[in-house]
Amino acid sequence: MDKREEDDSEEAWLQLRPVEPLPSQCCGSGCSPCVFDLYHRDLARWEAAQASKNRSLLSGEQSRSRPTKLSPETFLAFCVSAIDKLTKDTYHVRFALPGNSPLGLRPGQHLILRGKVDDLEIQRAYTPISPANAEGYFEVLIKHGELLMLAAGTGLAPMVPILQSITDNADDETFVTLVGCFKTFEDIYLKTFLQEQALFWNIRTFFVLSQENFPEQLPWSYREKTHFGHLAQNLIEELVSSCRRKPFALVCGSAEFTKDMARCLLCAGVTEDSYFLF
Repeated sequence: MDKREEDDSEEAWLQLRPVEPLPSQCCGSGCSPCVFDLYHRDLARWEAAQASKNRSLLSGEQSRSRPTKLSPETFLAFCVSAIDKLTKDTYHVRFALPGNSPLGLRPGQHLILRGKVDDLEIQRAYTPISPANAEGYFEVLIKHGELLMLAAGTGLAPMVPILQSITDNADDETFVTLVGCFKTFEDIYLKTFLQEQALFWNIRTFFVLSQENFPEQLPWSYREKTHFGHLAQNLIEELVSSCRRKPFALVCGSAEFTKDMARCLLCAGVTEDSYFLF
């Protein structure tokens, strides 16, 4: 059997057949196209290439011009420039972008990362934790275990897509304790969304209201999980100790809030490599 016949053997073509995604590899956010749309597109391309014994069809139009920006139609390769192991099963990963370019995602958008682990192809949705205007790199937090989210005001924004990605994936058993700090009850963002998230078995939500003058008027569903005043050392220690396992903390808010939370976490026994400050 010569080289050409070997390359066109049934076994060789089967090795090139696209791998169908697992149900858990769909982020459930209604992406268009979905990972399954991409799979069926690639499968049709593979079938056409196999029928004509023409491997150049596998690359499609992308072989003529390599895209330079993110596209929902295809995967792009990026180099990992740094990996920081934050906890036993949590990693802070930085990817390099060519030409000092920005990633180009709007706040709250996510991307699909694909790679191989122990010869198994895995795809997952991740929301970048790097600043939206970062140039030349983007960062993601690859997490497992338990998260403690501390957010003040609009600092809730980066927590939302991370929380959504966990509850949208039935196979993700990450425990989450979310603490939202606001001035009054009326100032709480996304009340309905947060109430819905709290219905999941692995999600807890708490609120801290610093200027609420009428706590007795709060709805009953909020009274047991709302604290009044400021998020201080004693409450941080209580939250950390109530976690089912050692948590990894995410903190976002004003510069003063972030500084205070970092200090409180350290005093509560959460080491510097176990929290991330947005």
